[in-house]
Amino acid sequence: MGWIIRTDLDVAEGAAWLAQSDVHFAQALALTGPLPLRLKPDGFGGLLEIIISQQVSVASADAIRARLLAAGLNTKAAVLKAGDAGLCDAGLSRPKARYALILAASDLDYTGLHRLDDAQVLATLTAITGIGPWSAQIYAMFCMGRADIFPAGDLALQVAAQGLFDLPARPTAQEMAEMAEAWTPWRSVAARALFAYYRILKNREGLG
Repeated sequence: MGWIIRTDLDVAEGAAWLAQSDVHFAQALALTGPLPLRLKPDGFGGLLEIIISQQVSVASADAIRARLLAAGLNTKAAVLKAGDAGLCDAGLSRPKARYALILAASDLDYTGLHRLDDAQVLATLTAITGIGPWSAQIYAMFCMGRADIFPAGDLALQVAAQGLFDLPARPTAQEMAEMAEAWTPWRSVAARALFAYYRILKNREGLG
């Protein structure tokens, strides 16, 4: 199954390995400081939060998440009872309401996922309508603690990599995935470092 990130010490170990392996990460980490653990509970609620976060700003996702939580719509039973209309009233778009209902009706074995290797986890998750590669990778990284996952299609990671590695253009998802191969077995920590570096770029350059 590979390494599992459980504590801040695990993240620090990965960060030290990356800094020693690549001077660019050493430079980034000197600016970002210690990287956050960012682990969240797994299960239905964790995956639902990731669906909410798809293709919206952090602020928008937080607002929708707060509305759903206030309405008690954070369990499978509550989501199914609310139905499409109730979920949309709470702030979900119609497609995301549909995805939430599909997830709630699925027989996904969240405990069993922990017995699978990374590729099997991603394949199992992406077999569910509404769970694409990014959502599956984010769940594996931050809800399951998998240490060697990298969401190469994430725009923030691409922008951060372009700035950190002084690339002439923002790398494509395929190019990012190829770059990230050098960061195994700590690709999830590399992603944390790039997310943190992106925030520095955003503050420095006013990126949206």
